[in-house]
Amino acid sequence: MRAVILQHEAHEGLGLFEAALSSEGFSFTKRFRGVEHADLEAELVVILGGSMSVADTSAHPFLNDELAFLIERLALERPCLGICLGAQLLAAAAGSTVTRGKNGFEVGVAPVRWTKQALEDDVLTGLKPKSMVAHWHEDTFTPVEGATLLASTDRYTQQGFRLKDSFGFQFHLELTGDVFGQWLTGAKDELAAAGKDVTELSSHLGKLRGAEAENRAVVERLAHHFARVARR
Repeated sequence: MRAVILQHEAHEGLGLFEAALSSEGFSFTKRFRGVEHADLEAELVVILGGSMSVADTSAHPFLNDELAFLIERLALERPCLGICLGAQLLAAAAGSTVTRGKNGFEVGVAPVRWTKQALEDDVLTGLKPKSMVAHWHEDTFTPVEGATLLASTDRYTQQGFRLKDSFGFQFHLELTGDVFGQWLTGAKDELAAAGKDVTELSSHLGKLRGAEAENRAVVERLAHHFARVARR
């Protein structure tokens, strides 16, 4: 089984999903800021995060290609997993509008609340009502037509959705505390310019480390779902 990974930043990878998908039998084909038409038939497409916005097509024309690709992929009912920018692209491909969020830059370690529908979902069953995760986004999107809302935060309602066999997560379920700490350190100047205190943000990394086992279990259930869909 083949998982195509649409990557937008050199430092952003699959994180916890790498081992989970590999253990389910997936091999990986990585595409950096681009797509191949042949990837439409891949058993899974994972769209990772990035610093750009969905509308930044003049500076990043590859976004048009990815969006067209995802529109066709969804029409074929082939499963996708979108993370952060990837979730926004997946939402846009399903007809949602992606905009700069009115409630500001959401970055750091904080909980998401799973909806009643998420807690009853056949893939996500066993979740606790809240999960501690990493956040790093300024954009949000309108509700995805035909999708199930899975998660929200106090700042933004649209944090996760399921559309048939595809899933989108605005937050970074794949990140461990150690990796997120590297992100914070690497972007300390950018964060400071945005008025964020890196020392304060880093002080919460222990909460993410404490949640790693629970987050890994969710990731493994998602990987099993994608493998099951591929084999049926």
